[in-house]
Amino acid sequence: MQKDSFDRVISFLLGASWGIILFGALALFAILFHFGFTIAFLLTFLYIIVSLFLVLVLDALHVNKERLKEAKKQTELLQKILENK
Repeated sequence: MQKDSFDRVISFLLGASWGIILFGALALFAILFHFGFTIAFLLTFLYIIVSLFLVLVLDALHVNKERLKEAKKQTELLQKILENK
């Protein structure tokens, strides 16, 4: 199955965002650890929550694109059925 450019971009962004979340959380925690464990943990947790929300937005874009594609297929089939009657 061939992917169009939109799917490729979304897949790339999803993969890159997971990498940014992991390495960013580790780097943020390491930088903020000098200010105390609690502050570092809370800010890293906040960073992860915001980043995961952005991943959900990207995934929602992908799901809506698939839903639109399926709706177009169903509309085409329904039009063929209507023409045959």
